[in-house]
Amino acid sequence: MTTTTDPATIVDAFARSLAAPHQPPQDQPWQTQSLAAGAAGAALLHIERARTGRGTWRQAHTWITAAVSTDVSAAETTGLYLGVPAIGFMLLCAVTDESTRYHQVLNAMDRHIADLAHRRAEAADTRLRSGRHSTFHEYDVFYGLTGIGSYLLRSAPRGTAMERVLTYLVALTRPVRDDHHGELPGWWVGHAPDLTASGDFPGGHANLGAAHGITGPLMLLSLAHRQGVTVDGQAEAIATIVDWMDEWRQEGPAGPWWPEHLTTAELRTGRTMRTGPARPSWCYGTPGIARAGQLASIALGNARLQHQFEHDMARCLTDPAQLNRLADGGLCHGWAGAYQTAWRAAHDAATPALNTALPGLTAALTQHAHPGPDPGLLQGNAGIALALTTAAHDSAPTSGWDACLLID
Repeated sequence: MTTTTDPATIVDAFARSLAAPHQPPQDQPWQTQSLAAGAAGAALLHIERARTGRGTWRQAHTWITAAVSTDVSAAETTGLYLGVPAIGFMLLCAVTDESTRYHQVLNAMDRHIADLAHRRAEAADTRLRSGRHSTFHEYDVFYGLTGIGSYLLRSAPRGTAMERVLTYLVALTRPVRDDHHGELPGWWVGHAPDLTASGDFPGGHANLGAAHGITGPLMLLSLAHRQGVTVDGQAEAIATIVDWMDEWRQEGPAGPWWPEHLTTAELRTGRTMRTGPARPSWCYGTPGIARAGQLASIALGNARLQHQFEHDMARCLTDPAQLNRLADGGLCHGWAGAYQTAWRAAHDAATPALNTALPGLTAALTQHAHPGPDPGLLQGNAGIALALTTAAHDSAPTSGWDACLLID
């Protein structure tokens, strides 16, 4: 149980609990190279601490070595959270201008990841021409081209691979026609949210979440646009997604919210079957969706929309009923993700409400920061400790680790 309310002290305790890498299950040796649950993700905590002088590079290197202790997958199915892109992201967070540490191996991985992006974009373009519906793994943050594009935006933003990813995401925003259901959003996926062919989602669904939905690509398109990395049609694609978000924005007693996903019946009627917001998480909830809208508004230079999205997030994160739905401390769907997303949004905000909400979120995060058996980044101890590091020092991550959430 947490006995202090000082975030820095709690981070130190988390770091001590992650002193040595865990051995992966014998039937899951690949887990070490998982950014979500393996050593690759947990290494980010020690990398951040080493870069700021609060830990040592020896500690960080122990975890980095553990992450590559098995053959690193270069399969076509790898993405930001597993395999070569995950290891590349880990090393990208570790390299510094002051040292040649990891530069050589990272350069080799950069080439692999750029080639992977080209092949995956070509496969996606082929799928688009065929008229078949997309899948999460084609475009999402975890395994799709959005996650790979996030890596490229840091490693080679002016390269041809980044251009291919952005061009694909622009194409993804164009509507498609279905013989059974008529016109559908271009990001419509032909499966249920759990990747199955469920009778509850005949023909698939449209997803709004940051983790697997269209707001993930929106964040990448907007972050790239903000940096001056653009392709033809990018501003229009951003506006298309924002307009769709506005169409499905719901008003409730505690403020605006969005449904997590939509079926063909909901598209046809223009009404969601949900009666209220889901938990206020990064992955599917209002914080992640509103951050995407805020980034899009900044990219488009639309102050009115920016104020609206900041208001939407602040209303959500000051509503006790919604906050009570957060059941754990983790990044994906817990307090750490809500906090890190709000912190990033507050430091871009043109309105004061999000900064006003941060002290309460910091207190809640420290209260719910209990070490558990999962050492990982996405739902485990490393992610909680990294968000607490932001809270403790009120500064952006030196390593840029939260780029893997697309909220930076």
